[in-house]
Order: sequence, then structure tokens, then C-alpha cells
Amino acid sequence: MPADAAAELTFQHTRDVDDVRQTILDMHAEVRGDFGLMSKPFNAVERFDERLTAYAQRPGWEAVIARTGTGEPAGFCFGTPLAPHSAWWAAMRPPLPDGYTTETGHRTLAFQEICVRKPWRGRGIARRLHDELLAGHTEERVTLLVDPTVGDGRVRAVYESWGYEQIGQQKPFDDSPTFTVMVRDLEQA
Repeated sequence: MPADAAAELTFQHTRDVDDVRQTILDMHAEVRGDFGLMSKPFNAVERFDERLTAYAQRPGWEAVIARTGTGEPAGFCFGTPLAPHSAWWAAMRPPLPDGYTTETGHRTLAFQEICVRKPWRGRGIARRLHDELLAGHTEERVTLLVDPTVGDGRVRAVYESWGYEQIGQQKPFDDSPTFTVMVRDLEQA
């Protein structure tokens, strides 16, 4: 990949999962495979596709695909505003203060997934994808989940450098890891 290839990226925004499903599934398998995670049932392509389908049916779901000048996908991310009565906070440990988990459909954006393919890692593309998804959103805050067993704390440190703070842990699915839950104000640079 040429040194300036990261500068040549374009970002495809979509709210139609069928436009990007196979691209997302292929990158998920490749990137999670790079980290040795595909043997875990939670990361199996079929299981990931179930979550992708469920997320994409929620109002406001959006995906961003980073593409090279030749159209090759370099990475993706997606997220959804949390709806009133969202189950997002239900598995929090410790429980959060009264009112913290009250959702309106416009209070919190859940940043649900991000993947960058190996040839494009270390070039700031994850941050660019993140910022592309957040651009134009008017929610008060954004939340995400980090698997603390991946990357020896480096993934969490990246999110902390982007302004996120840990607020607890949760295990949202029976087959999922126990995630670190992080939040930041959406207005942060």
C-alpha cells in the first residue's frame, strides 16, 4: 500500500445494511481472525450477522465503510442511537445511578463495531471511521464496549485517548465476553 493511500480514502455512509452486509461480514472474519478470535462462538460470522441484522433494524442505524481510491474496503464501523427502554444498560455492573440509563432515542449513540484491515492499521483510519460516524449526530453522549482480553489494554487506551472513560462492565449476551463499558460526551473533539 502506498504511504499516502490512507489520505486517498473515501467514506461510504449507509443506513441500508443490505448494501454493505457482505463487505462487513468479510472484514469481520478477516480482522477477528487476525486477532485469533474466530474460534469463539460469539465471533462466528453467523452469530455476528445475527447481531448486525438486529442492530440494523433499529431506527437510526448507520454504517461507514472506508474505501481506498480503487474501491477496496479498508475498514468499517456502525452504530445506533439507543431507543427508549433500550436493554443496552441492563447488564451493567455495578448498576449505574438513577437517571443515567434513561434513554430517549436521542440521548446516547451506541458505537457498536469497528474493524480496520491489517494493511491499513496504524494510519489513523480507525479514528477517521469513528469521527465519520459521529459527525452530524446530535446525541449527548456516545458509548461503546471493549473486550479487555484483546490487545493487552491497547484498545482501551486508544479509546481513552479519544476521550472515553470506563463506567463499568457488562456481559450483554450469554456467549459474549464481559466487556468494559466506556462513555464520552459526543461534543468532544
